[in-house]
Amino acid sequence: MANLNVYSVLVVLFLTCSAIMATKENDQIIKENNCETKMGLPCVLEAFTSIFERGSISNKCCSELIVLGKVCHSTLVKRTLENPLFKYPSPATIIAKSIETWNNCLAFIDSPSPSALGYMIS
Repeated sequence: MANLNVYSVLVVLFLTCSAIMATKENDQIIKENNCETKMGLPCVLEAFTSIFERGSISNKCCSELIVLGKVCHSTLVKRTLENPLFKYPSPATIIAKSIETWNNCLAFIDSPSPSALGYMIS
């Protein structure tokens, strides 16, 4: 339970600090694409943990991430990196984990479900 509280505080801090530190260009993209309203908080936490820490993202949250879209995903990661609190381990590592998370989720979404495979084989 303490971990959830820590993550909640981090997300609030992340959103507050990121909003202050964000460039106008990233803010414009985020606003135009309605990026901050397309994912639920639990999935935002999972995606954040999988990119900025060590964690995984569930299939449900992968689906939400893909609905969010690559433009929003990339822009939100870039905006987070503008905050000095989120520069570690390194921006290059974080961007690589961001791309890996996106690609893994995209592969999950693109792969047919086992029930669909059973239907296709019949």
